[in-house]
Amino acid sequence: MLKTRHLVKEVETQAAQALRLLLEQVPAIKLLDMERDASGLTQDVDIVAHIDASGRRRVLLCEVKSSGQPRHVRMALLELRNYMAHHPQEAIPVFIAPYLSSDAQALCREQDVGFLDLEGNARLVFDGVFIERQVASKPGADRRELRSLFKPKSAQVLRVMLRNPGQPWRVTDLAQAAAVSLGHVSNVRVGLLDREWAQVADEGLFLSQPDALLDAWRDAYEPPGGERLSFYTTLHGNSLEEAARRVLSSDESLGLAAFASFSAAHWLAPYGRTGRQFFYADHAGLERLQSALKLSAIPKGENVVVTVLKDSGLLHDTEEPAPGAICTSPVQTYLDLASAGERGQEAAEHLRRERLTWSR
Repeated sequence: MLKTRHLVKEVETQAAQALRLLLEQVPAIKLLDMERDASGLTQDVDIVAHIDASGRRRVLLCEVKSSGQPRHVRMALLELRNYMAHHPQEAIPVFIAPYLSSDAQALCREQDVGFLDLEGNARLVFDGVFIERQVASKPGADRRELRSLFKPKSAQVLRVMLRNPGQPWRVTDLAQAAAVSLGHVSNVRVGLLDREWAQVADEGLFLSQPDALLDAWRDAYEPPGGERLSFYTTLHGNSLEEAARRVLSSDESLGLAAFASFSAAHWLAPYGRTGRQFFYADHAGLERLQSALKLSAIPKGENVVVTVLKDSGLLHDTEEPAPGAICTSPVQTYLDLASAGERGQEAAEHLRRERLTWSR
């Protein structure tokens, strides 16, 4: 608790400095006074700045949050609306946070609230004054936080939820279905709610914005960790597919493997063939593929690519669109295709139209 309070105070101090620097850049604005934790309203305001704008005195009422995720932005906007309703003077509401994404900025614009973040994004519009500044970069902490939402264990939770986004989940049930700890589910739950990609109903947590989640996952996607191995086989066409299907559909205790990337897309939503077959496998699954497909390792000219996964969790999230054709799920296949160059992106969008459209 003490650490949290210290962080909030530190952010408020940085917010006051950032606001002061922003106002000093506008010749028509003179900062007269700035108060921290100002009282006198129905609730305390984090920062109150008294300014002179071209001879007219105005007051900036600033709400500061240590997070700029959409859920926290909405809370801050409600608090600002309450401040404005009880403030006796003409005032200008401003929201300040360490970083505000484009979605968070859009919420402020919708409510006609100015904003400022510590990365340099800003917008203040009043009395003929127009300040707007955009920066392209994201802070490292925000990128790390988003990437952590898509790490293997967290991704197992997301894949379960994306099978049926409208299905509500209790934390314990979701942990069991995803084969992860309660802590992992709780962290994912917070991340989804903060970004407003999920909501909580009486029955539990469900995805309210699955497309936004999938877009963010695609943009931040890193292929699953593992060793990518190249092979050549003399088998081709139907004989290769039939041999692979016999391996993939056999007893899981003997090893796990699945069609992946373009090979999975061929079964899930055919778009175009490639000259190579792609698989994900664990070590035992690799051995079985090598034997059944008569694979020989070569440095180039391969027609079979097998990635031996460090974490085999995604091999438990598969579909079988035809007997023996065990494929990575539509979500995983989409992510792999979207990161596979221009041709892969076209196949990914086709797959998404065919298999990944949702409605609640």
